[in-house]
Amino acid sequence: MAERIVLRYSDAIDPDDIAAYVRRGGFQALSKARKMGREKVIAEMKASNLKGRGGAGFPCGTKWELARKQAGHEKYLICNADEGEVGTFKDRYIIEHDPFAVLEGIAIAAYAIGAHRAYLYLRTEYHYLLDSLKKAVGQAASKGLIDLPIEIREGAGAYVCGEESALINSIEGKRGEARFRPPFPPTSGLFGKPTVVNNVETLMNVVPIIDKGAAWFSSIGTPLSAGTKVFSVSGDVAKPGVFELPMGARLSELMILAGASDIKMVQIGGGGVVPACMIETPLSYETVLGSGAITVLNTTRDVIDFVSRTLDFLNEESCGECTPCREGTEVMVEILGRLAAADGIPEDIEQLERLSRVMVDSSLCGLGQAAPVPVLDTLKYFRNDYENRIEQSVLLRTLR
Repeated sequence: MAERIVLRYSDAIDPDDIAAYVRRGGFQALSKARKMGREKVIAEMKASNLKGRGGAGFPCGTKWELARKQAGHEKYLICNADEGEVGTFKDRYIIEHDPFAVLEGIAIAAYAIGAHRAYLYLRTEYHYLLDSLKKAVGQAASKGLIDLPIEIREGAGAYVCGEESALINSIEGKRGEARFRPPFPPTSGLFGKPTVVNNVETLMNVVPIIDKGAAWFSSIGTPLSAGTKVFSVSGDVAKPGVFELPMGARLSELMILAGASDIKMVQIGGGGVVPACMIETPLSYETVLGSGAITVLNTTRDVIDFVSRTLDFLNEESCGECTPCREGTEVMVEILGRLAAADGIPEDIEQLERLSRVMVDSSLCGLGQAAPVPVLDTLKYFRNDYENRIEQSVLLRTLR
C-alpha cells in the first residue's frame, strides 16, 4: 500500500487526547521549524514543491514567501476548512481524526510568515466539529505546545466563501463575495494586512515535510505534482470514503479502491468530467485534479439530468456579484432544464458553448469559472446525448 502522509495518524491516535499525538512525535516539527528559522522553513517548503490542495494548486512556499517579505508586523494565517464543492468531505475527515496535526501545521505556517494570529474558518455544516476543535486548541495552549492565538470562525453555508478573498470578507463581517485582484492576500488580505490562506489538507503536509525534508516529499508523486493527494469518493461506488494516493496515480486505481463498476463517467473536483474510456487518466495538476472530490456515475445515469442538477446547485450558490456568473448560471439552468424536460431546440448547444466560454474567461472567481466545465466536458464526450435529446424534443413538438 502506498505511503500515507496526510492520513498517517487518522486511525492511530485519539483525536480528543493531545498526549496520543505527542507520543507519536507531535509538535516536534514545530520545535524544529523554530530552530531552523523562518527563512529556512520557507526555503524548505519551496524546495518540497508542495502546491495548494484546495484546487488552485498555487505553490505553497511561494505564497508564504510573498507574505513574509511584506513590511509590518501584523500578519495573519487562515486555515480554510470551508470545503463546499460537490462531493467534497476530505477536510472534515482529517479534522475529525487528526486535529492536532492541523494545528501544528497552522503554527508552523504562522511562524514562517511572521503571523501574530491565526484563524480556522469552519463551514457551518461542520458545526458539530466546533467543540472538539476548541478542545484541541485549548489542550495545545494549556500544555504550552502552541503560543499562537487560533480563533475558530464559522461560516454561514456559502459555497463562495471557499474562495480565499470571499472567506476573508466573511471573517471581516462583510458579505461573502470575491474581491477584485490584485492585490492578492499575501500582500493585502485580512484587514488589509498580509495574509496566507491554506486549506486543511495543504497544512497537513507541512509537518511531515519539516520532519522528513523537502527531498523526501518531492520524490513522491510527479515532477510537477509532489506528494500525495486525498480524495473523497462518492456516487455509484460500493465503498465510498476517503482515500490517499500518490500524485500521478491513475483514476482506475481509485475506482478499484472504491469498488466502482459499470462506470459511465467520473466528475473530478466538483467540475471536470472524465468518461469511462479515459479511466486511466493520471490524477495530477498536469492533467485533472481539483480539490479531490470524486463523484462516480454508472451507466444508468442521465448525462443531461446530472449536469442540470449540478448547475442548479451552482446557480443557487452564486454570490451574484459579477454578471457573467450571476446571469450565466441562470441562463444555463433554464437551457439545461428545458433539455432535461425534452423541450430543447437545436440552437441550445451552440448557446451553451458560447456562454461557457464567456463565463470561463470573465467570471470573477472560481465558481463562475468552473461552473461551465461540466457542461463543456459533457458536450465534448457525450455530445450525442444532447443531440438525441434535442431530436426527441423536436419530434415531440411535431406530434403535439
